[in-house]
Amino acid sequence: MAEEPNSSPAAPTGPSRGGPGRGGPGRGGPGRGGPGARGPRARRAPAAPVDPENPEKGALVTIGAFAGQVQAELIEKLVFINRCAKVVKGGRRFSFSALVVIGDKQGRVGFGFGKANEVSEAIRKAGDHGRRGLKRFAISSTTIPHEVEGNHGGGRVILKPASPGTGIKAGGAVRAVCDAVGIKNILAKSLGSSNHANVLKATLDALSKLRQREAVFRMRGIETKPQAAS
Repeated sequence: MAEEPNSSPAAPTGPSRGGPGRGGPGRGGPGRGGPGARGPRARRAPAAPVDPENPEKGALVTIGAFAGQVQAELIEKLVFINRCAKVVKGGRRFSFSALVVIGDKQGRVGFGFGKANEVSEAIRKAGDHGRRGLKRFAISSTTIPHEVEGNHGGGRVILKPASPGTGIKAGGAVRAVCDAVGIKNILAKSLGSSNHANVLKATLDALSKLRQREAVFRMRGIETKPQAAS
């Protein structure tokens, strides 16, 4: 007696789910190992040099007036806290925003802004934001190389170098930035807006315009002679 042919449909051999099987561009995109795979890992930044005699102290500063010194820990300076009230059906709902300056007192400084329903959480967010935007400025060991002016929005700030023992003659956001960046003697004056954010950004704009004497001579192609010790 002859066998009846199998009436069940044959299994599909074509592509499934929008594309070929494993190894092909299934599910609308490249498959395993294809062009859609993850790219090469990012290279890690080179480690900062350490003092060979005392490696446990930490990394060293490589550039600027503080070159050769051990990198200090970051400090936070709270500049301003703003409270905002939103009127809702059950009453008023408060939220807070914090403006923070972060620096290492060795030429690096940045600022951060954070908002939250609690003061402590707003300060924490501002600190995390500031640590991601630290910049290094060309300051001397205790003061700035020359007079400079910075502007941002309605804010206008003038910074002047001062002799040792003068201290930081500034207030508000300017004082917080100068203290965090490592300036000990300076004369400052805010001539524009009193908005804390504008004054802070104008101060950072002024610091970004600072140039060291050796850097200017090197840019102009002038050779400098070493100064004789007095």
